[in-house]
Order: sequence, then structure tokens, then C-alpha cells
Amino acid sequence: MKITLKKLLSELNKDLEWEYAAAIQYVQHAATINGAQFDSIQKELLIHAQEEMQHAVMLSEQIDYLGGTPTVDVEKRELSSNSLEMLKQDLEGEENAIARYKERIGQAEALKEYGLRRVLEDILIQEEEHKRDIANALSK
Repeated sequence: MKITLKKLLSELNKDLEWEYAAAIQYVQHAATINGAQFDSIQKELLIHAQEEMQHAVMLSEQIDYLGGTPTVDVEKRELSSNSLEMLKQDLEGEENAIARYKERIGQAEALKEYGLRRVLEDILIQEEEHKRDIANALSK
């Protein structure tokens, strides 16, 4: 399907919903994860939460710049009382984000929105770092 600015704005707003959800989920998981083996990742989850909110701000600015209205809706959050399951939920969230941003970068490129592409690439780099952090914690 050919990408249009309207469709791109809709997808960016969906990405924004996922960023809000990720920030909320990371805060909740960091507060409730337990066990000595999770001490270092617990601190990292709080950093991830802050970075996800930075992504939300970056996306909101781009949506506004492109003529859209940034959403205040939040996508679904995952909960668990099991620390390992929390990290698996967070890993799935990062994998979803990586796939979405790779698609979005191609769409920005197709519309010759190179500034947006650059912002999305910067977000993608951090999402890939988050995935590595969580994957490393899960492999211990």
C-alpha cells in the first residue's frame, strides 16, 4: 500500500501510544521486579522508562510538525507477578518497537521526510539497546 502523510501520521500516533505504554510498563516492572539476580536490570528499566518518554516527546514534536495532533491514548500494558515473565514482556515490547520503527523509517523515506527519518533512526538505535539490555538480563 502506498504511504500517505495521513497514514504516516496515524502510524506515528500508534507508535506514540506504544511509547506511553512502554514507559508505564517499565516503571511498574521496575517497582515490582524482585530477586537479587534482577538488581542491575531493575535500575536499567527505570532508565528505559525515561528514554521511552523521550521517544514520546520526539514523536509528538514530529507529529505536530507534520500537521497532526499527538495522541494521549495509551496502548496495552503487560502485567505479571513473575519477574522473569516481566522481562519477557518487556523484550516483546522492544521487538515490536524495533519492527514498527523499521517500517516507519521506510515510510518516512518514501515521503522524503528525511528529518523524521533521522529522528526515527535515533529512536530505533535506543530501542535496539533496550532489547540487548533485556536479552542480556534474561540470559543470565
